[in-house]
Amino acid sequence: MRAFRATAWVELKLLVREPLTVMFVLVLPVVVLYVLNGVFGADPADPAVWEGESAIDFYTSAYVALVAATAGVLSLPVQLAGYREKGVLRRFRASSMPGAVLIGAHMCVAVVVAAAGALLVTVTALVGYDAQPPRSWPGVVVAFLVAAVAFAALGSLLGLLLPTARAAQGLGVLLFFVFMMVGGSGPPVEALPEGLQRASELLPATYAAALVRAPWLHASWDWAATVVLTVMLVGSLSLAAWRLAREELG
Repeated sequence: MRAFRATAWVELKLLVREPLTVMFVLVLPVVVLYVLNGVFGADPADPAVWEGESAIDFYTSAYVALVAATAGVLSLPVQLAGYREKGVLRRFRASSMPGAVLIGAHMCVAVVVAAAGALLVTVTALVGYDAQPPRSWPGVVVAFLVAAVAFAALGSLLGLLLPTARAAQGLGVLLFFVFMMVGGSGPPVEALPEGLQRASELLPATYAAALVRAPWLHASWDWAATVVLTVMLVGSLSLAAWRLAREELG
């Protein structure tokens, strides 16, 4: 446990020294939230769009979920892929530190950074735009943690599969924009072409947004989204453990 805490603390300090990653996770969602609120306003929408809620209420919960996804697929894979590329994982093996400790530390850092970004989005929306506060704070916190851990697990898998940090960064940026534009955090899904609406149903970010939105707007729980994210979490961790074992044997 001491090794885990020390590793997580070091990784957190290294991460905050990456300005591009910090901008994407902490600053960009707030900027886009400001733009979308300026475009769509705060008046209630047509019942067929945004579940009948105002744009700012709908997008606040969506961007809290998007921050969790971004921290997982953008920052974490870059760090792990860079470690593999530079031989850092081999040095950890030589020091008898289990690779699982490093993976767990990275996942912990991703969740912490995601929580900071989600808090920034929430405070900005509540104070700056008079957004509706969550109807169930405990439900939102649990939903956010489920989403953040699930995407951190996916990021760990990507970091162990991608060959270089540059490849991981390119894929992370691509996934961010796909999640934002098609996963319900950009244009209303109802306004997308039919093909993109179907594609939205395949994106984990769509289910993360639905999971956070349910307790935020309705004080309810989305069990279908929970199942999807849990399957992603278990599958990603299982494949990451398999890949890590191959790395250690190699």
